[in-house]
Amino acid sequence: MATISSEPRREPAAVSSGSGVTGSAPSWVPANPAPLGLAGFGITTLILSVMNANLVSFAHDLPVVLGMALAYGGIAQLLAGMWEFRTGNTFGAVAFTSFGAFWISFFVLVQFNLAKVGGGTAGVDAGLGLYLWAWAIFTGMMFLCSFTATRAVQAVFLALTVTFVLLGIGNSGGTASMIHAGGYAGIVTAALALYTACGEIMAAVYKHDVLPLGRPTPHN
Repeated sequence: MATISSEPRREPAAVSSGSGVTGSAPSWVPANPAPLGLAGFGITTLILSVMNANLVSFAHDLPVVLGMALAYGGIAQLLAGMWEFRTGNTFGAVAFTSFGAFWISFFVLVQFNLAKVGGGTAGVDAGLGLYLWAWAIFTGMMFLCSFTATRAVQAVFLALTVTFVLLGIGNSGGTASMIHAGGYAGIVTAALALYTACGEIMAAVYKHDVLPLGRPTPHN
C-alpha cells in the first residue's frame, strides 16, 4: 500500500534460523497512516476556509474550528506523521508532522497569543501575514519535493501553496478580498486532500485503486 510518497515500504530484515537457513523475520507491518493525516488536514482546512471565504461568520463561528484544529488537524495529523516515520516515508513524516504542528500552533496563536500582539489591528495583520508567508515558503518547498508522489498529492501541495500565498498577501495588506480568495483556494485544497484520503482508504480496503490518484509509473 503506497503512502503519500513513492518511497517503498521497508521489507523485514533477513535473519538466520541457526541452521544456516536464512528467512524473513515475521514483523508487524503498520497500516498506511496517510489517509488519517490527509483527512485531518482536509476537514480542518475546509472549515477554516469556509470562514476565510466569508461563507459563514468568522467572528461567531471561529470557536468551531479551534477544537478541530487542536484534535483532528493537529494531534491526529501529528500522530500520522510519527507513524510515517515508522514506515520509512520521509516525505510523509515531514509533511504530516509539520502540518499537525501548524494546526496546534494555530490553536495556540488564536486562543492565547493574538490578544497580546501590539499595534492594534495593523499589528495583528502584520503578524499573521508573516506567519502565513513562512508556511507558504515551507509548503512550496514540500511541493518541490512531491514530484515522486501521486499526482493527487502534488495537486494538494500546489493548491495549498497558492492558499497560503493568497492569505499571506491578504493579511499582510489587510485586504479582505485576497483573504476571501485564499478561502476559496483553501476549499479547493481541502477537497483535493479529502479526495486523496478517500482514494487511499479505498485502495487499502479493496486492494486496488478505485479512485484515480495518478500514481507514478515504476521504472525498471
